[in-house]
Amino acid sequence: MTDVPPFRTALVTGGASGIGAAAVALLETDGCDVRPLDVATGFDVGDSAAWEEIGPVDFAFLNAGVSTGSNEIAQLHDDEYRRAIGANVDGVVFGTRRMAQVMEPGSAIVATASLAGLVAMPLDPVYTLTKHAVVGFVRAVAPQLAERGITINALCPGFADTPIVEPELRDWVDGQRIPLISPETVAAAALAAARSGETGEAWVVQPGREPVVYGFRGVPGPR
Repeated sequence: MTDVPPFRTALVTGGASGIGAAAVALLETDGCDVRPLDVATGFDVGDSAAWEEIGPVDFAFLNAGVSTGSNEIAQLHDDEYRRAIGANVDGVVFGTRRMAQVMEPGSAIVATASLAGLVAMPLDPVYTLTKHAVVGFVRAVAPQLAERGITINALCPGFADTPIVEPELRDWVDGQRIPLISPETVAAAALAAARSGETGEAWVVQPGREPVVYGFRGVPGPR
């Protein structure tokens, strides 16, 4: 981690519960002026017009996300699909676009992806799709944000103890003896990524481990 002072201002999407609420509490402990944005309080991250009212902050934690709760693609409803795309993909893209317009150099963005953004999660293929999209977007947009002095990183936690882990999935996780990660641990990792000075990275968060940057293998080139 670089020697970065605490953030003075921040916004957290999905800030009313789970990882978002833990991040809000952690930032406020540091004396940061935090604005939680959540659909429960009337802010839809997938509404591009809503973002036009958002001003600059030192740190944007684009954390809002949902699962479809469906593993049968043949039974996937359109509204389940659109809801997941709106929250998980549009929310990150629209939020990043707005931050690119208003943030000052030295600011940071972290977008919550998932281990499902690095490996397949057959229990929810559409969730996997959206989180792969977040990781790819972060890696691709990082260079142009760097020209503005803004860093952006993706956070890839394993299963966290939040409402997004629905009962059926929670039963499966318990059966596999996979420990759930506390929201506070994931929130702390988000701040570590934001203050690292790195950009365009995917930070893996697993139980009992320090956050670590994922090492992407290069693809074979032409002969």
